[in-house]
Amino acid sequence: MSEIVQIRHGVYVDSVSLMQVSRDVGATPGVTAALVAMATELNLELMRGMGFSADEPTIPNDLLVALRADNDDALAAGLVAVDSTLAALRSAGASSGGFGAPPPPRTLRSAVRAGGANLALISVPGSSATAEAFDALDAGVSVMLFSDNVPVADEVALKTAAGERDLLVMGPDCGTAVVGGVALGFANAVRRGSVGLVAASGTGAQQVMCLLDAAGVGMSHCLGVGGRDLSAAVGGRSTLQALDALAADEATTSIVVVSKPPAAEVLAAVEAHAATLGRPVHWAILGPGRPDLTASTEAALTADGHSVPRWPAWRGVDADAPVPGALRGLFCGGTLADEAMLVAAEALGDIASNIPLRPELALGADLRSPGHVVIDFGDDALTQGRAHPMIDPTLRMERIAAEAADPTCGVLLLDLVLGYGSHPDPAAELAAAIGAARASAAAEGRELPVVVSLTGVEGDPQGLTTCAEALAAAGASVFVSNAAATRHAIRQLAVAGKES
Repeated sequence: MSEIVQIRHGVYVDSVSLMQVSRDVGATPGVTAALVAMATELNLELMRGMGFSADEPTIPNDLLVALRADNDDALAAGLVAVDSTLAALRSAGASSGGFGAPPPPRTLRSAVRAGGANLALISVPGSSATAEAFDALDAGVSVMLFSDNVPVADEVALKTAAGERDLLVMGPDCGTAVVGGVALGFANAVRRGSVGLVAASGTGAQQVMCLLDAAGVGMSHCLGVGGRDLSAAVGGRSTLQALDALAADEATTSIVVVSKPPAAEVLAAVEAHAATLGRPVHWAILGPGRPDLTASTEAALTADGHSVPRWPAWRGVDADAPVPGALRGLFCGGTLADEAMLVAAEALGDIASNIPLRPELALGADLRSPGHVVIDFGDDALTQGRAHPMIDPTLRMERIAAEAADPTCGVLLLDLVLGYGSHPDPAAELAAAIGAARASAAAEGRELPVVVSLTGVEGDPQGLTTCAEALAAAGASVFVSNAAATRHAIRQLAVAGKES
């Protein structure tokens, strides 16, 4: 076994890019562990947790490279992969001239002025994100704040300042946006059209956009506002601004608002404001007793005069008869997990989770329960210091194998979200895991039905039909509607409950 830790002083690379670098380097033959990240305290702690140590002092603007491999040759290959991947990142954004490349901007404000941008995408550790966002606002541009772990008080201050400048703050923790046909963060290659989205949800927005696309309806813009925007503390500040922006946009003829369960008083205020805009505004708001996202999308289509299609599905291998055991939902998308719990709870009752519908249903640190369970592997607590599971699904893959060996697991419910920013070939890995899980259960005399909620469109880099067929070939039943996937999973369980 060979390993190395390097501190590369003064080499800054954004965290989103480094997540993919770590994954690519970790795939080098013979490399057993890889961390390529900025030397923040969180990443230093992660490094130590992986069994590496470094005595050299660091600052957060240093680049941390920690590799472990089977032998010296594999370690050398890993270092070559680090250098080549970082070089590719640099060359992708480089420009040249007769006197050589200009020096890089030293602040976000100077970068905005040099490039003539009107939107800044910020992806830095949460402790630094607020200052960078204020710098962008002072430079006169709106902000997509991909960073999470930003304090609520900072979010309110940023959004208040943006309102005073007639700018928009999308986020914090805004993972999805489409602006003028340009996909930002995790987004899909949806067709252009006249429907605008305001989204206090990332994968919820992707689900609605992809369903609209399947119905032949395109998007003008999708403006993410961050999952806390409709909370009582934030008061819908960015939602109100985004509604105004879409109402003033000539290309937008109707608007859909997508959100996880909001504060009731904030939603009421937003609804009252929406009624004054002179544009049809439709609501895809999750919560107990509310329609699911598919039903809300169908209602919006009907109200705008569009036909509701039969949503695509690919049938795998269902159980011969209802199976004993519990529902185990393993999700990468938080809103999709929320929706699955809301739909399933109507038939199954209480569902334990790391993002529970009620506090008393919270899972412990081991994320285990003998009953019905839904886990969001994209929750902040599970992504600190590691790539989002839509990029690196390792933790979920491990849990799929564990559930296959657990006799209390009756049905596996999974999501797979395609599009820009996501894993380039996610279906191959997931199909292999599904096949292995079903085989493992069968070896113990159990049937293990698997159902997949697949969010994507044909134009996505991974290909919707290609992914669906690979998953179905592994035995999974696949649905583009997350709500339909959840109901299909419930129907295969031998449990008493309401008709689903």
